[in-house]
Amino acid sequence: MKLPDSGRYEIDKTLSDMKRSDLGERFAELHRELQKTDKSMLVIIEGWESSGKGFLLKDLTRELDTRKYEVAVFEETDTHDAGYPYLRRFMKYAPKNGQIMFFDRSFYYDLMSEHQWDTTPEEFDHLVEDIQFIEHALRDDDTLIVKFFLQQTEEEMHDNIEKLKDDPYRHVRLSDRDHYQLKHYDSFKEHFEEIMKETNDVPWRILYADGKKDQSREALQICIDELEYFLVADEVDTEVELAALPENDALPLSQLDLSKSIDEAKYDDLLDELQERAGELLYQTYIENKSVIVVYEGTDAAGKGGNIRRLTRQMDPRGYDVATVASPDASELARHYLWRFYRDFPSEGRMTIFDRSWYGRVLVERVEELTPVYRWQQAYEEINQMEHNLVHQGILVLKYLIIIDKDEQLERFKDRQEDPMKQYKLTDEDWRNREEFDDYVDAMNEMVVRTSTDDAPWLVVSGTDKKYARITVLQDFIKRVEAYLKDE
Repeated sequence: MKLPDSGRYEIDKTLSDMKRSDLGERFAELHRELQKTDKSMLVIIEGWESSGKGFLLKDLTRELDTRKYEVAVFEETDTHDAGYPYLRRFMKYAPKNGQIMFFDRSFYYDLMSEHQWDTTPEEFDHLVEDIQFIEHALRDDDTLIVKFFLQQTEEEMHDNIEKLKDDPYRHVRLSDRDHYQLKHYDSFKEHFEEIMKETNDVPWRILYADGKKDQSREALQICIDELEYFLVADEVDTEVELAALPENDALPLSQLDLSKSIDEAKYDDLLDELQERAGELLYQTYIENKSVIVVYEGTDAAGKGGNIRRLTRQMDPRGYDVATVASPDASELARHYLWRFYRDFPSEGRMTIFDRSWYGRVLVERVEELTPVYRWQQAYEEINQMEHNLVHQGILVLKYLIIIDKDEQLERFKDRQEDPMKQYKLTDEDWRNREEFDDYVDAMNEMVVRTSTDDAPWLVVSGTDKKYARITVLQDFIKRVEAYLKDE
């Protein structure tokens, strides 16, 4: 993808004669229509330093309802953000339904920085993967993404910097970055072109019109045209083509031996030692600034809560968090389904345990028909890519699926019903889910087949004997964390 070297283009005369305020009003009218839908819009403004991003942003937003749009300003990743997964600070600003979000800079900032010139091709490709993942995930979840790049020639950049120097109010916006880009203009231009070529699945719009006002007119018209089409376009509801699953007797849950158990004496002999070692390993991850994510899924009443308590029994509670995932509230439903999980991802040196997780997308949302078929089918690849990104950034992802059969579940439900100390654990939803037991088994089988990857494999554990399940998870946790800490 080439950036023009000279000769700013003239926009259509019909457009150049229009008032920017009139275009802004039309954009605001469409924004009001957007607010009546479950759709959203993200406008990304990138470009050279001193190219007029602030001017463009002001024109794009000045007629909009200030309560219904938001501007997020991103700069180079700071020390705090660097301690979290790269996409976390961007995903937390993902637009909610009916909203327009503007990114002044974006997840492209670090990639477009001069620091990326020294990265390996592998690191460059991985950053591109991260960006493609978040753009595709948002786009597939009914977010319109419009990306602008503000172009200027080397001579124009020099003139713009000189003008800023002499401006008594705006000179503070100049930084070393402006001068560095100008000094290395040709290298930056080549770098930007490579990035845009690799990330044009969601197309770039290069703004290089004759004057900032005409650039604003063109950008406003692009936003209007895109939003008009987006609002009337029918939602595509087609099934995603997925590879066939194995035969029934080869499915993961079919191969699980639910009769496995451990005798009381052996359990008592192993438990304390394993718990002590797990606690030591968590402390070591803290010392080495390494992060761990543990995911628990499984059959209702399989013993996930008790398993988590045994795993963390001798861990310093300051070193981990448990994220208990319930049905999403209204605010969470208004955003991409992964949004609420990014909030709880651990910083360096910490561990987050998810009691239920993003896999609800392909379990409860599938079985209860809360999500269109094509969207939960797309989720397999979205989840795999998200976990791949996490692992590539040095985070260990452990996933445990604890399973019991239908008869054992009924016995545990009855036990909870009859025991006053356990009645709080049993809800009407548990009984309703039980009616869909076989459908949940099908969903869990497919979940394991499609999302047990080299980056983040599933461990499927029999929960019939709770003590056996606890020891199995503790042993696996220790083995995996020890290997993770040795892998420099």
